[in-house]
Amino acid sequence: MSERIHEVIVITRNADGSAHIAPMGIRQREERWLIAPFRPSRTLDNLLREGTASINTTDDVRVYAGCLSGHVDWPLTACDAIAGHRLEHALSHQELRVEQVKEDPQRPELLCVPLHQANHRPFSGYNRAQAAVIELAILVSRLHMLEAEKVDREIAYLQIAMDKTAGNEEQEAWDWLMQRLHDFRRRQCA
Repeated sequence: MSERIHEVIVITRNADGSAHIAPMGIRQREERWLIAPFRPSRTLDNLLREGTASINTTDDVRVYAGCLSGHVDWPLTACDAIAGHRLEHALSHQELRVEQVKEDPQRPELLCVPLHQANHRPFSGYNRAQAAVIELAILVSRLHMLEAEKVDREIAYLQIAMDKTAGNEEQEAWDWLMQRLHDFRRRQCA
C-alpha cells in the first residue's frame, strides 16, 4: 500500500527570522511527517538550519497559488511550541521538529515529529475548482520537469472543474497560476 500524500502549506523560518511559505506534498508515517523537498530549496535549507516547521491546512487555495506566483503576503501568527509562524486563518496546523534526516543528492527526506497541534475551524470540503487549483499548482511547480503537451492535457481537463464550480477566489488563484505558466513559456521561447 502506498503512502498518501497530503497537500499542505509548510512554513519555515528564514535565517533573518522571517517566514518562508511553500505549498508541499508531505507523507504521514504513523505519528510522524515525512517532508522531502527537491534541491535546491529554501524550505530544505531552513529545515536543516532551524530544525522546525509548521504545516498548515487551508481551504483558501489562493495561498497555494500565491506561493508559486509571487503573492506571498498572507496573514501569519506566532507558533505556540516553536520559534516560527503559522497561517493566521489556517483550518488547522501542526508544529514539527526534525527528528531524522536521510541525505539524498536530489531529494533528502526529513522525518518530523509533531510538538503541537491545533484545530482552528472546521473543514467543509473542497469543491472541484479548489481541487483543480491545487492540481494546477502542482503542475506549475514542476514545469521544468514536465513536457508541455502533458501540462496542456491536464489543464484542459482541470478547466472543466473550473468552468463548473469556480468562485471568485478559485478563479483568482487559477489566473495567477496560468500567468506563471505563460511567463515560464515566454522565457523558454526567448
